[in-house]
Amino acid sequence: MRKLILALTTAMSVCLLHAQNTPADTTGYNPHDLFSQSFDMPAGSGFRSAKGVPGPHYWQNNASYLINAAFNEQDTSVTGDVTITYTNNSPDSLDYLWLQLDQDIFKSSSRGVAATKYPGNYFEILGAVNGGYQIQDVTITQGDQVYPATPVITDTRMQLRLARSVSPEGGKVVVKMAFRFNIPLDGAGRFGRQYTKNGVVYQIGQWYPRMCVFDEVEGWNTLPYMGLGEFYCDYGDYDYYITAPADMIVYGSGDLQNPTEVLTAKEIRRLEEAASSDRTVTIVGPDEAGKASTRPTTKGNLTWHFSMKHTRDVAWAAGKAMIWDAARVNLPSGRKAIAMSCYPAEVAGDTAWSRSTEYLKASIEIYSKNFFEYPWNVAVSSAGITPGMEYPGMIFNTYTEVKARLWFLIAHEIGHNWYPMIVGNNERRYMWQDEGFNTYVNYIATDLFNKGEYVDAAAYFDKAFFASRDYMQFMQYKDPLMTLSDAMTEEQHYQFYGKTAYGLNLLRTVIVGKERFDYAFRKYTEAWAFKHPTPYDFFHCINNAAGEDLNWFWKEWFFTTWKLDQAITDVKYVDENPAKGALITIQSKGRMIMPVIAEITQANGLKDTIQLPVEIWRRGSAWTFKYASASKIIKVVLDPQKVLPDIDRKNNEWTGK
Repeated sequence: MRKLILALTTAMSVCLLHAQNTPADTTGYNPHDLFSQSFDMPAGSGFRSAKGVPGPHYWQNNASYLINAAFNEQDTSVTGDVTITYTNNSPDSLDYLWLQLDQDIFKSSSRGVAATKYPGNYFEILGAVNGGYQIQDVTITQGDQVYPATPVITDTRMQLRLARSVSPEGGKVVVKMAFRFNIPLDGAGRFGRQYTKNGVVYQIGQWYPRMCVFDEVEGWNTLPYMGLGEFYCDYGDYDYYITAPADMIVYGSGDLQNPTEVLTAKEIRRLEEAASSDRTVTIVGPDEAGKASTRPTTKGNLTWHFSMKHTRDVAWAAGKAMIWDAARVNLPSGRKAIAMSCYPAEVAGDTAWSRSTEYLKASIEIYSKNFFEYPWNVAVSSAGITPGMEYPGMIFNTYTEVKARLWFLIAHEIGHNWYPMIVGNNERRYMWQDEGFNTYVNYIATDLFNKGEYVDAAAYFDKAFFASRDYMQFMQYKDPLMTLSDAMTEEQHYQFYGKTAYGLNLLRTVIVGKERFDYAFRKYTEAWAFKHPTPYDFFHCINNAAGEDLNWFWKEWFFTTWKLDQAITDVKYVDENPAKGALITIQSKGRMIMPVIAEITQANGLKDTIQLPVEIWRRGSAWTFKYASASKIIKVVLDPQKVLPDIDRKNNEWTGK
């Protein structure tokens, strides 16, 4: 009974402490009650193993697309039709389907518009003219039965109710519809139109209706598109055709299928040269961009046919007067790919976009060697209005960046081809699982690129995101990382990038160690390539592959906003004799715990750095350890390199004074 009373008392104390440290307004409302996932490591199952890899009964559905689209520059519209072949590999019969209509965020009635606070237009979705889709002629094919369907559109989602269920474990349904939308000037920072002195650069993403994911975790994933939370898509094969004015060049995700119809013989020869060159080769030079000689014809339209296999999305860019260059990408297996860049002439130069292909090539080679081989044949970096956005095989970057910021932007956006394009996590729900992982690998790439050319430069994300000595933003974070993506405030959402990357770096350099963490992180990437991991799959996988129970870390780092405050409180000697050893007392004054790194200096000039594991905090907030001193201790410094997120460093040093 006494043990039970003590246990109950302790549990109540923890609950009260949690309540006292949870932000709430005067009414008692707490947004975390609604928008923060709880920490509860699920047991393994046949779908998802307890060691953090897909189980023997893991399944996911497949969505393949055939798209025919026409781009009309006069009214900046895209019109087309999409045919989706959807395979239900789940054990459930499906009576209805859900699709994503991301363009509908630009309708004045959208939830994204309604939830945009005043003043402000953070995602540039207010005031869009004639925004959103026009959907027509929806038909369903099931076996020999073809019938029209009436879509039920709710904000950025569309439900299609079927005449009969799609059978489990391999049943198929084909959906076809016509669509049209006007290209916004700024498509919520993810696509749009950039006006340059030589014409308009068009970057086009989220341009066709896409299937929502049906999985065994949520069923149909139908969270609306609100602007911040990005995407969650199934994998499949894509064939798509873009009909555009003949004086334009179209750059698309995947492999161009009809180069002889849309390129000149000179451009084809130069592309062949680039495919064998580690140096950047010009396909269309600054003195050629926009000239009739770069096009097979300048009259009417041309249709560009692209194909991409085993991908979750595609995007494209187009313009009349862009420089185009390319180079070979060398992959670990010996396979070759090609990296390309397209950009306006005014941003050419060795400090700017003339190095884009070099940056793109290097990033792909680094990520392929260290994490997972790039699976596709082409990657394109497009300069335009978009501040930075990723799609499989295609990245959109602002055309104004230069030097280190351009390197980091390109390395970041193409890095997303690993997280979440290869490792297909749910961005709409867990933004940190792709933005943070990607930011983490970006800094590794920066260390390795060109003998560390930009290691000490102010990059696109300042080093404050990665080094605690400058990491004061961390102290201000009010929302836990497990907050729903679109529930994070605009001012706070960069912690999805920074706090996550910083935490992974702590695991790598302080808590687990480089060799074990690098191995575990790669095992996670390999296990979930082209699949859909949850955060708990990641936690399980790292725990198992690294051989550490890191649940204490997952809890405090991802589910709370707790702070670290380590202090040194006392130094004594055994029998008051320094030669018999020193007794050093430290304390963890905050709710976050970390290993202890202590630098100890003796009067005889000897200096040691020791590390104590987090297990010292299992029974309380104070710990005394014995140090084998030979003379008096003149200084003890905790975290001397300032690698931990300690909020008060004034109590990190003891000098005996």
